[in-house]
Amino acid sequence: MAAVCEVCEKRRNKSNKVCFSNKHHRFFQYPNLQKCKVVLPNGQHKSIRVCTSCIRANKIKRAV
Repeated sequence: MAAVCEVCEKRRNKSNKVCFSNKHHRFFQYPNLQKCKVVLPNGQHKSIRVCTSCIRANKIKRAV
């Protein structure tokens, strides 16, 4: 599975770790994805991967 939010399509971010000697090491920052059950517009319940910023912004309707 790819590390992608299914609501806002947030993906990994390329960045560098920089040590004291100013060496740069490439690494990736991943979004904080959580699995949660949501109610789709047609009424179905589905388990999707959503980032926590979408959950906090109420961009999804959670299934009970």
